[in-house]
Amino acid sequence: MNKGRETPVLIIVKRKGHAHPHHGGAWKVAFADFMTAMFALFLVLWLVNQSSDVKAAIAGYFQDPLGRANEFGSSIMKGEGAQTQVARPLSNTKIVDLRIDRLQLMQETIQNRLDSIPSLKTIAGHVEIAMTEEGLRIQLLEDSTGIFFQTGRAAPSEHGRELLALLGSELGKSSNDIMIEGHTDARPYTGGAEYSNWELSADRANTSRRIMVASGLSEHHVSQVRGMADRALRVKNDPYAPSNRRVSITVLFEKIPSDTVRADTTRFRVKRATP
Repeated sequence: MNKGRETPVLIIVKRKGHAHPHHGGAWKVAFADFMTAMFALFLVLWLVNQSSDVKAAIAGYFQDPLGRANEFGSSIMKGEGAQTQVARPLSNTKIVDLRIDRLQLMQETIQNRLDSIPSLKTIAGHVEIAMTEEGLRIQLLEDSTGIFFQTGRAAPSEHGRELLALLGSELGKSSNDIMIEGHTDARPYTGGAEYSNWELSADRANTSRRIMVASGLSEHHVSQVRGMADRALRVKNDPYAPSNRRVSITVLFEKIPSDTVRADTTRFRVKRATP
């Protein structure tokens, strides 16, 4: 009888949606670490190939990043206190010494390569390596039979070609300029009136350049190629000595400020051959 007055009961059912799961930010941290490691790797690779001067400058920056080597205090503001780090800038003399040390290391490397190759070890006594005021000088000294070049010709022997190729591969790793000189003894060249010791010495120097460039030496690092004939004898009291016939390859010092005190290169002078 009371059906007309009954109030319907509404049942509301709420369905929860499926939200995307929360992934967190851990991947961002891992990616940032990866990028930092890659940056450090490329920075190290770049530093390895730089000269000693660049490395010294970068080291000086990290020792004194604020450029306050002449101030006191451990904070940014001037004040009392102890200096946390003291910059140690390299003097010109120390820079020269570093460059000498680098050439000395090259000298030892070349000598070790010569000693490790059986075919070249037999002629190592005719290769003279010494530090001079111009730089590291490597001389290929001939004997009466013609070790590195055929007698009276600019054509290299088998030993000469192999040695020049080795020098080209080693000197190609350096950024220093290279000077190549050809020398003869005082005996007149008898190959013809239009060809003399001048042409022979220049041709041998150019032949040496071509072989070394083909073996790794950069063409841009060859600063001079000269034919000296008999104008710079190695054995001055014997103009006809076979060792006057030679090819001289000099790894030149990098340019230094004009006010730099000349380093004592005599302490690095090492001779690898006997006259």
